[in-house]
Amino acid sequence: MKAYKIEAVLHIYEMAELSEEDRELVEAAKQATNSSYAPYSKFRVGAAARLQNGVVVVGANQENAAFPSGLCAERTALFAAGAQHPDQPVVALAIAARKGSRFLDKPISPCGSCRQVISGMEDRHGVPIRILLYGTEGIYVSEGISPLLPLRFVGDDM
Repeated sequence: MKAYKIEAVLHIYEMAELSEEDRELVEAAKQATNSSYAPYSKFRVGAAARLQNGVVVVGANQENAAFPSGLCAERTALFAAGAQHPDQPVVALAIAARKGSRFLDKPISPCGSCRQVISGMEDRHGVPIRILLYGTEGIYVSEGISPLLPLRFVGDDM
């Protein structure tokens, strides 16, 4: 038997330690929680994707009475970016979540479907996406999706 060890490295920053560009992206994700439609869970998630040309595209989770029909904030932002700016790589993605008016202390991580979409976007453009996960106690930063999805399913796997 062989073993395959997988390690992930995330850096944890305070808001003041981030670059101005990253702080603005996190603030855009926090603001995007106001566009969330979450009448069932009351769990509001916002995402902000910065494109290589500097444009920021936001998204928010959208729930539906037919629960599988809803969509996460990350995918609304990434799919909107892909539809509106198909030739522009996403270079950074910030995610923030709150219950009621209070942002979560610990950052949330993208669900499996969103991780796969982020992976596909990286593969599509050949550019890693810097991921910023906001929590009031710190911002987790991943330099690309690999630390969050180490055994990726992309291009050559299909």
